[in-house]
Amino acid sequence: MDFLECYLKAGKIASEQREKTRRKDHVGSTLLTICESIEREIQEKGGIPAFPVNVSLNDIAAHYTAEPNDETIVRENDVLKIDIGVHVEGYIADTAVTVSNDPHHDSLIKSAENALNEAVRISRVNTKASEIGKLIENTISNTGFKPIQNLSGHSLAQYTIHAGKSIPNIRTIGSSFSLLSSQAYAIEPFVTMKDGQGVVFEGNIRNIFAIISRKPVKDEFVNEFLTYLWNKFRTLPFALRWILDRYEEGEARRLLDILVKKRNIHAYPILIEGKNKFVAQAEHTIVPLDGSTSVITL
Repeated sequence: MDFLECYLKAGKIASEQREKTRRKDHVGSTLLTICESIEREIQEKGGIPAFPVNVSLNDIAAHYTAEPNDETIVRENDVLKIDIGVHVEGYIADTAVTVSNDPHHDSLIKSAENALNEAVRISRVNTKASEIGKLIENTISNTGFKPIQNLSGHSLAQYTIHAGKSIPNIRTIGSSFSLLSSQAYAIEPFVTMKDGQGVVFEGNIRNIFAIISRKPVKDEFVNEFLTYLWNKFRTLPFALRWILDRYEEGEARRLLDILVKKRNIHAYPILIEGKNKFVAQAEHTIVPLDGSTSVITL
């Protein structure tokens, strides 16, 4: 398959899983069950999870995935952001949906969806990222909510989730890049309440990991672990629960801690809204082409 065929296949799988997730009643389900069922179905459809399914509740905006034996249960009034990544031969489709059984949160969720739809509508070859950010902020503000200013969309490349370019969710000042043909981008507005801070901060939980250096350490057993991780995930993010078929949990945690301290592995912190207000997210991946834009996760 060429790169676009890979993107389209990954996008089809990701969008099917997102819509199935959108329709499902998650109240009473554990976060672990949600993650494992989505990840399993991605593989059954011929894709590979590009990162652990993110299941971020309420004021946690991003980067939480289920721990092994995670017993956290979705409650009736929770706002649950489910971020799904699928890759085919390393080409990644990234999409997200926010769900809640509480109708009080409908307008918050709708604000994120509307901002995403408006941003996608204007995104084509040569559209400036600053124009997208301005439209996202205006759409959110006009519905009485606030964008998260230090979270953004991003370019994607083969086996690379964040490929160096950021698409803001607010208006920005100064120079801005333009979207390129045949380059993939994830557009993902994050929205919080009007009385929120509109900024996220790092929390203490770090349970998503990615290799950032393959430089050997002095412990051969640790090096073997690093090689195992590289062969299995390359540079893509992974979760502790993904390696427990090979390593006992305590040993896996010990080895990950060593590699994090040696700066071979990055541990992503959860991101929490500054005033602990609820956050909603919506996301699509697009590939602008000459004459059209393919929204691969539509």
